[in-house]
Amino acid sequence: MAKDIKARVQGQNPNIQPQNMNDFIGKDKINSIYEALAVIGKRADQLALDLKLELKNKLDEFTIHQDTIEEIIENKEQIEITKFYEKLPNPALIATQEFFDRKIKYEYRDEEGNVIEYVKF
Repeated sequence: MAKDIKARVQGQNPNIQPQNMNDFIGKDKINSIYEALAVIGKRADQLALDLKLELKNKLDEFTIHQDTIEEIIENKEQIEITKFYEKLPNPALIATQEFFDRKIKYEYRDEEGNVIEYVKF
């Protein structure tokens, strides 16, 4: 799996598509729509954080450090990078596609935090 999220989702449709609720359950050990949505939701949170950090790192490459805050310099590269990231699919859509492509790993833990069961699609 590529580390660069934007490279992985290049061909993915950024628009919301209706899904059959029955498609979410019955995959391996997932027997509940709520369980499936919890897994997808946690993965979407991870992706959102990763995308935010990836974008911040790319924009930091163009940052000009000045001692005064007299004027803000607009950088065309920063604007283009930002526009590109705005066009990427929502992290929830990416996570849902990963779920259907069976690319999500998750684990069940007990109250002490010990891994009870590890599931890899």
